[in-house]
Formats: sequence, C-alpha cells, structure tokens
Amino acid sequence: MADGFYNTDWGNQEAQGSSYGSYNPNAYSNQGFTNQAYDGGQFTPQTNFAGQNMDQDPPTDHDPYTGTFDSEPPLLEELGINFDHIYQKTIAVLNPFKHTESAIVNEVDLTGPFVFCMALGTAMLMAGKVHFGYIYGIGAVGVVGMWVLLNLMAPKGAHLGVIASILGYCILPIVLLSLLNIFPFFDLRGIVGTVCSIASVIWCAVSASKLFSDGLEMKRQQVLVAYPCAILYSVFALLTVF
Repeated sequence: MADGFYNTDWGNQEAQGSSYGSYNPNAYSNQGFTNQAYDGGQFTPQTNFAGQNMDQDPPTDHDPYTGTFDSEPPLLEELGINFDHIYQKTIAVLNPFKHTESAIVNEVDLTGPFVFCMALGTAMLMAGKVHFGYIYGIGAVGVVGMWVLLNLMAPKGAHLGVIASILGYCILPIVLLSLLNIFPFFDLRGIVGTVCSIASVIWCAVSASKLFSDGLEMKRQQVLVAYPCAILYSVFALLTVF
C-alpha cells in the first residue's frame, strides 16, 4: 500500500510539473547572463534584457579599429595630394588663356609650389648661385603682400593658402628661365636673355592674374592684379639673371 501511495504521488507530481518530479533546466537559467538554454534536447538562443541575441557577435560598425585596409582612403588623399589638380593647375600656368574651375583654383595645394621652388633653387645652384633663402624669403613676403592687397580688392576676400598656391604654381616660367642659365653658351645678360626674362615675367603675371580672377571672381580686375604680380616675379627674374 505504501508502494501504491508512492507511485500515485509521484505520478501526480509529474502531472503537476513539480520540481520534485522532474528537473527543468530552463527554470534555473538566467536570461540576462546565460547564452543558451536547453529546450527539448536542443539548445535555443537566448536574449538579454535589451532584446539582443547573445549568441551573435557584438556589432563592430562603429569601431574604428576593426576596419580593413581596403576601406581606408589612399595615403596621398589623406595628405591632400591630388595629382589631377596639380596637372590642371600646371596646364593653366602654361596656357594662361585656358579657363580653370573655381574649385580647383581655391584649393590649398602647396605640393606643386614647393616642388617648383625647389627646382628653381636647384637650377640656380647648378649655375653657381645659392639662393634658397632668398627664394623662400621673397616668396613669403610676396604672399603676405598679395594677401593684404587681394583682401581689399576681392568681393569675398582671399585665403592665404590659396594665394601661396597660385603664386607658387605661376613661378614655373621663371624655373624654365633658370634652366637656360645652366648652359654656359647662353647668357641671360645679353639681348636674347633680356627678352626671355621680360617674356617670363609677363607670362607669370598673366597666368597668376588669370587664376586670381577665376578663383576670386575678379573678372574686371585682372589688369590691376597683374601689375603687383609682375613686380614680384621681376624680383625672381633678377635673382636668376644676376
């Protein structure tokens, strides 16, 4: 009779789902701290209090240290070097009558001016003249002077970096003039050299004034801007000749 009572009680406990009759692992699982729960012979994913699936890896979209090298921009782009814009500005200097977009002109690009100033100093050095300090010193004074002048003339003002970029690019004809001075049979102090020097200064002044008028919306003031540019490039021409 005890056995029958025990069996009946055990069956009632199983029917009622009591913890004395069966062991249910889900009853002891904490959904906020466990990753999986046992349900009917298989593991089912669990979620935390925020409703996120804890079996999945955390999102890494906003982690700056998990990106691949393919998604990173090129190194030259991070340094601000654009060869296409350098090429277009150089062509605009060589062809003063070519129209250049305002966005390209107003870009602060000092790579080309640095290369051209180094080329000018190197050409003078090959001719026996060490004028690197004069080139950068006169260039800095000229940039500041043109910045003050253009801020008074331009409707929207001018950026110092843009002025330095334009003046540095337009020194290219003076660089070509200094290359002629390397050859011993070519004398820049003669009649031919004087004509080449005057032509280089006019070339530089027209190119610089054209870029300033395109970038700073000074269409009717190109002649006024060309005059101080010609004075600045005349100093570089004198350094090259003498």
